[in-house]
Amino acid sequence: MEKKWWQKEVVYQIYPRSFQDSNNDGIGDLQGIISRLDYLKDLGITSVWLCPIFKSPMDDNGYDISDYLDIAEEFGTMDDLKQLIEEADKRNIKIILDLVLNHTSDEHPWFQEALHNPESAYRDYYIFRQGKEVPNNWRSVFGGSVWEKVDGRDEYYFHSFGKKQPDLNWENPELRQALYKMVNTWCEMGISGFRIDAITFIKKDLSFASQESDGADGLVKCTKTVRNQPGIEEFLEELKEETFKKYDCMTVAEAAGIRYDQLEEFIGEDGFFSMVFDFKYADLDIASGSEWFKRIPWTVSDLRKLIMESQLNVQKYGWAANFIENHDQPRATTKYLLENENNPVAVKMLGAMYFFLKGTPFIYQGQELGMINFKRTTIDEFDDLSSIDQYHRSIEEGYSKAEALEFVNLRSRDNTRTPFPWNDGENAGFSKHKPWLKLVENFDDINAKNQINDPTSILEFYKSMIKFRQTSDYSDCLIYGSIEEIKVEDDDVIAYRRKLDDMVIDCYFSFSNFEVELEKKEDYEVIFNNLNSVDLNDGIKLKPFQAVLLKVR
Repeated sequence: MEKKWWQKEVVYQIYPRSFQDSNNDGIGDLQGIISRLDYLKDLGITSVWLCPIFKSPMDDNGYDISDYLDIAEEFGTMDDLKQLIEEADKRNIKIILDLVLNHTSDEHPWFQEALHNPESAYRDYYIFRQGKEVPNNWRSVFGGSVWEKVDGRDEYYFHSFGKKQPDLNWENPELRQALYKMVNTWCEMGISGFRIDAITFIKKDLSFASQESDGADGLVKCTKTVRNQPGIEEFLEELKEETFKKYDCMTVAEAAGIRYDQLEEFIGEDGFFSMVFDFKYADLDIASGSEWFKRIPWTVSDLRKLIMESQLNVQKYGWAANFIENHDQPRATTKYLLENENNPVAVKMLGAMYFFLKGTPFIYQGQELGMINFKRTTIDEFDDLSSIDQYHRSIEEGYSKAEALEFVNLRSRDNTRTPFPWNDGENAGFSKHKPWLKLVENFDDINAKNQINDPTSILEFYKSMIKFRQTSDYSDCLIYGSIEEIKVEDDDVIAYRRKLDDMVIDCYFSFSNFEVELEKKEDYEVIFNNLNSVDLNDGIKLKPFQAVLLKVR
């Protein structure tokens, strides 16, 4: 595969509402991000992905856009964004925007015109159906019907997500061209790429026929009929040709629902995107991303199987986007390490395990500090639409309020949306005003100030890990080298081999609380370790939660 600039990137994801508040209104903003660019430069990252900063009523925290070419007032102005791009560029940091193409806000002028003028051309920018009855029994991702009645008329509009997020009608070529023009405007402004939200939802089953119910509410998950539907490839190919390809953009698709046998189309040599996020190992603890109450027991060997299956399938065709946290996931420490969430050695091991996989690593804000999940005591403390829906759906499905709250605490998207803890002072240094979302409880212990320049800290470990991938003698192998699974006898160990030309690096990661001894088949040199030493005398003896990279001599 031809080398591309984005393969060497290390991407840091920022949730703007929660990173840094510069004007003390309790909400993070673009000037706040600018003020922390030196922190990001020191961390070693090379790109910043911003969750949506566009004008929005914020019903879904910016994923409901009312103007694609304007900035939400709470985040700042277009001049602030231009300054951010310029200041980031001075530090060799690129800016990646979040692109929401499946739906807009119901406050977008297109939708408002469609509502108020049935003869408007914008009418066909959305999906409307006439009738006195709800058109079908499809359930939205955020709960309830996908159909919302239009006030005063026997008519409904379609929304895969929240009722204030009407889906765009991608069957309309005029709508598509309007979106392409918008994307190209951002590219011309100096944006280096896009993370593309919910893109596999843009093609619907146009029969709109009801399906067999799968819940106590009599509805059925809309993902069966509006996600990754036949014909979507025509839309995605046109999108690429009309926009991204012209600018050599880095594109990362949130492509839930695609199968591994589709990867060549999506990320192959001439695929739709640079890479896609694979959620199969991210959702190993639940039946699906929209059913948190269907908990699934899992083991480290399950995690290993899912990760290696993903890596090996992606390697056949293209490039991976590797992550353990994002704005839609809980904290990886709590999810993957369970009772060891506060063990810094375990947190470092988990970070190294995913960071040295083949692909571009993504770091979510606060991950580099080892932040953990919160513990809320009432549903009233949650902001996230999905969390509130899952709480009520759990109760509908027969669980108690206490059980429902536990499900939400474990999986809530609010877990990673809490304000960034810069220090142990007032509001964790995020703002002098009460933050828009309650802080995580342990910010006085886990915060950036406590960890900067502490050689034993998780933050400093992340810095060393990034530097090792980016600038060491082993960088080419760790970035461009192939990956294969190393079969091990212990169920609590994940191991893989990275190889490029004559260089071979074997990577071992123990999730065990106990010492693990593995067979040693090679003569090794230790090149990276989250602990001070490793015993290689009669085998490979890994201490609890040890991560070690071994170069074959």
